[in-house]
Amino acid sequence: MLNGRHILVLEDEALLRKSLCRYLESLGAEAYPAESIAQARELRASLELDFALLDINLPDGNGLDLLLDPGFSSNTKVVIMTAEGGIRTAVEAIRRGASDYLSKPFDPEELPVVFSRISRQTARSRIEEFERETRAKPEASLFIGRRMRMVREQLDKILQADQRLGTHLPPVLIEGETGTGKSTIARWLHEQGPRREAPLIEINCSTLPESLAESELFGHERGAFTDARKERIGLFEAADAGSLFLDEIASLPLTLQAKVLTAIEDRRIRRVGGNTQRSVDVRLVAASIHPLQELVRDGSFREDLYHRLNLLQLRIPPLREFPEDIPALARHLLETLRKRYRRPRADLSPAACKRLMHYTWPGNVRELLHELERSLIFSDSDQLDFTHLDAPPESASGDRQIPSLMNPLWRLPGDDFQFEESLKELTRAVIEEALREEDGNVSAAARRLGVARDFIRYRLDS
Repeated sequence: MLNGRHILVLEDEALLRKSLCRYLESLGAEAYPAESIAQARELRASLELDFALLDINLPDGNGLDLLLDPGFSSNTKVVIMTAEGGIRTAVEAIRRGASDYLSKPFDPEELPVVFSRISRQTARSRIEEFERETRAKPEASLFIGRRMRMVREQLDKILQADQRLGTHLPPVLIEGETGTGKSTIARWLHEQGPRREAPLIEINCSTLPESLAESELFGHERGAFTDARKERIGLFEAADAGSLFLDEIASLPLTLQAKVLTAIEDRRIRRVGGNTQRSVDVRLVAASIHPLQELVRDGSFREDLYHRLNLLQLRIPPLREFPEDIPALARHLLETLRKRYRRPRADLSPAACKRLMHYTWPGNVRELLHELERSLIFSDSDQLDFTHLDAPPESASGDRQIPSLMNPLWRLPGDDFQFEESLKELTRAVIEEALREEDGNVSAAARRLGVARDFIRYRLDS
């Protein structure tokens, strides 16, 4: 368990020092005894230590002083050995940077348990650090183009409000089609906010079996149901002081939606089978592929929960609403893929850019990324052309999808219907014609054009 680990043992009592060293060496460690602070300083200067066991009271000073010296590597984890009852000293040691403490007298067999716990904590901290750094990287591609700049403006306002509040942050609702980047936005919001050092817990609600969903979210007490052999905290408790991202929240049963609402409003939860109310301070971020307002009208989502979530709402537009953004986004993603696959060169031909802009992208950014990756793998040319994207995709039912507003395959009726003005004016004219054909029905016009209703309202107001 401790094979090859280098451990400093600073203890002035010779018998205990020798006993500890022999035990550590029996576990495969390299133990280095020291009887004074001066000797400990010499050893740590010449060794790469994994752990250090430090006594407090020594002939030439206090072992805690070693924690203040700029001598221990950040990779050296320190455990303080303190006399029984020295809790204040132990607390001070932790404050100065010690990883743990042992109260004397202790059984040497406690040492591998303590070292193992510290190692797990160190590994977990490193993983969390890596995940934070990894999640922060998408910012470069996340806000490319006018499509996402509008979203960024809303995010910045939410972050400003978060900084002022500090605690009890209001929930955020993110709506958008599949592949638009809802999960990425949720992670970015957490990493940029005041809770970046706290955990971000993510769960896709559509993957939760209905029978276990309540236990997963709120935890359970021992004996709450057949397989509840021990108590378990839920995701709300695990995310306390941090953020909880509930993707596809509409997949939760209505009864469980009511309990989520209670958790948001009262900031308290109760485990399954328990009677105690437990306080939680969680920033809830919810996401849905379908507009929740429509689900409320259908009766499949609670209206009271919708209004609570809708306080800070973000709608991520699909790619087809902003085709002019696609070439820049595609080139950025392609550059990342090129480096990953170690391709010296890869670019989009002018014809490829047109094809990418004309395609409706039902899978949005995720589909675009996969299409770029697939083309990069199978193409021998440095210029990707995407000739197979000439025709619009077929829907799952086999019916032809309505092309994007900018797709040249879409034609307004009438031979004399011509436009020679700017793209913005052309777009407005197309929308107005579609509205005329649908007797002013915005939803019908949106279906005709293959765009969202909000897109029509935005274009007419601009």
